[in-house]
Amino acid sequence: MMRTILVTGGTGFIGTHTVVALQEKGYNVVIADDLSNSNIDSVDRIEKITGVRPEFIKVDLSNEAECNLLFNTHDDIEGIINFAAFKAVGESCEKPIEYYKNNIGILLNVLDNMKKHNIKYIVHSSSCTVYGQPDKLPIKEDSPTQFAESPYGNTKQMAEDILHFSTQTTGIKAIALRYFNPIGAHKSGIIGELPNGVPNNLMPFITQTGMGKRKALTVFGDDYPTPDGTCIRDYIHVVDLAEAHVVSMDRFFDNKNKANLEFFNIGTGNGFSVLEVIKSFEKTSGVKLNYVIGGRRAGDIIQIWADTTYAEQELGWKARKTLDEMTLSAWNWEKELAKS
Repeated sequence: MMRTILVTGGTGFIGTHTVVALQEKGYNVVIADDLSNSNIDSVDRIEKITGVRPEFIKVDLSNEAECNLLFNTHDDIEGIINFAAFKAVGESCEKPIEYYKNNIGILLNVLDNMKKHNIKYIVHSSSCTVYGQPDKLPIKEDSPTQFAESPYGNTKQMAEDILHFSTQTTGIKAIALRYFNPIGAHKSGIIGELPNGVPNNLMPFITQTGMGKRKALTVFGDDYPTPDGTCIRDYIHVVDLAEAHVVSMDRFFDNKNKANLEFFNIGTGNGFSVLEVIKSFEKTSGVKLNYVIGGRRAGDIIQIWADTTYAEQELGWKARKTLDEMTLSAWNWEKELAKS
């Protein structure tokens, strides 16, 4: 019998790749998304890859009544992967109240319905931003969390606190995946990162600039205390990241979780600067990128990368794709978009 997994935010960048990975593992998937930063075409694209069309429900999960209706009409859900959230660091500094209402409201509504409907398992989309600006690198799961650099990061910290206390009393078991910076696209070129409007993330801005959709990429600051002066991140291929969600859900059903709430760093263990990502893109695409150096952006952490030893040991998971594979796949996705 196929187990049914609800994927909130399932038409987004990471969500679509995870839905594909879940279907390929034999799970039945229901997608819930309000399409505020994604497109309904994603459902068609998923079906094109897997041959299976996931059920799609347009719903604002921050609205309690809408969220309740979803769960009241779907009594077969056995697990949840929660991606639904606003996710732009810079924007969160400009719109903090909106970020708290949306990101925390969604999680509370979902957990409330999990309790009502006896749904035991949730994999939550957390973030390396919970660590703030780290004192020591690489980051381990037991590294201290610092004061958040942005409201977005703070919502991720608050979400983990909510999960901590909720899992102590409700029977819910949770895994929080603290992932680093997902980029790249599916090898088919059928799904990838396609934000509505101007991208907030680096890679789609690079590929859109390379394609001529954007005049120039702005690199936010070149005066950081890093080798080339630009921020350093642990970039991970989205397909590797999607697989981490599947093995996390498997862990629940195989009864391998060791605590009601577990945390895992999901990255590669390598840090790359913004300029290194640009150079990789220029190498793999053959396109010279037009970019300018701008001022620092509010909320940006200087440098961060993961120690992934614990995830490798416990989940049996390891990121395998290189930076060049990430930038090339993102470029191939951008070229496919240009054809349509």
